[in-house]
Amino acid sequence: MKILVVSHRYPPAHRSGTELYASRLVRGLARAGHEVAVFCAEKDISRRDLSLSERVHEGVRVHELVNNLFYDSFGQTFDHPAIEAVFAGVVARERPDIVHFQHLMYLSLGLVGQARAAGAGVVFTLHDFWLECARFGQLLHADGSLCETVVPSRCGACLTSFPFAQGALERRAALAVVAMKERFGLDLKPLAQGARARLAKSKPETSAPVDQGRALELERAVVQRTAAVREKVLSLVDCFLAPSEFLRRRALKMGVEPERVLHVPTGADPAPKDASAPARPPETTRGARRLGAPRVLFLGTLAPHKGAHVLLEAWARALPELPKGAKLVLHGPAGGDAAYVRSVAERAGEIGADLGPALAAGDVALQLEQAWLLVVPSLWFENSP
Repeated sequence: MKILVVSHRYPPAHRSGTELYASRLVRGLARAGHEVAVFCAEKDISRRDLSLSERVHEGVRVHELVNNLFYDSFGQTFDHPAIEAVFAGVVARERPDIVHFQHLMYLSLGLVGQARAAGAGVVFTLHDFWLECARFGQLLHADGSLCETVVPSRCGACLTSFPFAQGALERRAALAVVAMKERFGLDLKPLAQGARARLAKSKPETSAPVDQGRALELERAVVQRTAAVREKVLSLVDCFLAPSEFLRRRALKMGVEPERVLHVPTGADPAPKDASAPARPPETTRGARRLGAPRVLFLGTLAPHKGAHVLLEAWARALPELPKGAKLVLHGPAGGDAAYVRSVAERAGEIGADLGPALAAGDVALQLEQAWLLVVPSLWFENSP
């Protein structure tokens, strides 16, 4: 069977939950004998916006669309005909029997209709709540509170502080980077990114009052988005896969018929056995580990909604009562909030916690075996990581 997997981002540059799930699914489908290809988006200011390139990852063709967030309106975050036209070309070349959507962020809702128009079956895995929530699909308000129910007026106020598009200055800088690369072969992207990071670091954190006119405009856009989701996605997908029962119930509340939403728990893809690796010492077995000092583990993106700071504060409170040698270890990629990552690193240093990078797939199992306790202190409705 020919299968096209669609994801908002894809490895190796991106290794969060959805991206890893997508790449492991692709690898498994290829092992099972299917012909698989990938369509994804990537932000790269050294390449022309909406340009398409092809690369190979783990033996699979990856069609990569550049989306530098040059949006002229909020509506383009979910309804982008130019992206749909590029995708239609990929579908025409690949001629898939099935298109399996993992995410539509940075893409367009109309991709589902393009797949159906080409005669492909459509499967959609619900990794988060993006079909309900325009702010990263996390059902988290700008003030950090949970949105049990999506209310357009609340969404409008929330989205006034959501930087969904590049500003005019950033856009001009990106166009200059492309021009320099194409004309002279000079890649100024690292310089531009460094300047932007320094600028972001120097900006004081302020909570500006909500622009009520802008909030009302965005409220109307959210109503349009919700209607577009129903028309262009919910009504056209053959089968939704929900890794958690909670997500399945959310899909039913959006109006999807029960027979079209299957609860399929996330599987585990164990790392291949390395025959050359030395045997692990007996002290790493569960029984022996209980006799040593506690080792507590956090695995996840260093972003506020994942709650690493909550665990750090809990550990700080518990320090006076912890046995000698107790250790807190945190591993994960940095999220998009540089200030938050710095604060986590500083707090970890203050209380003696170990903060490490994202783990390679083969290292996760070993970290879990060595830990007494894995803590998932998420502040959003965590799906099934």
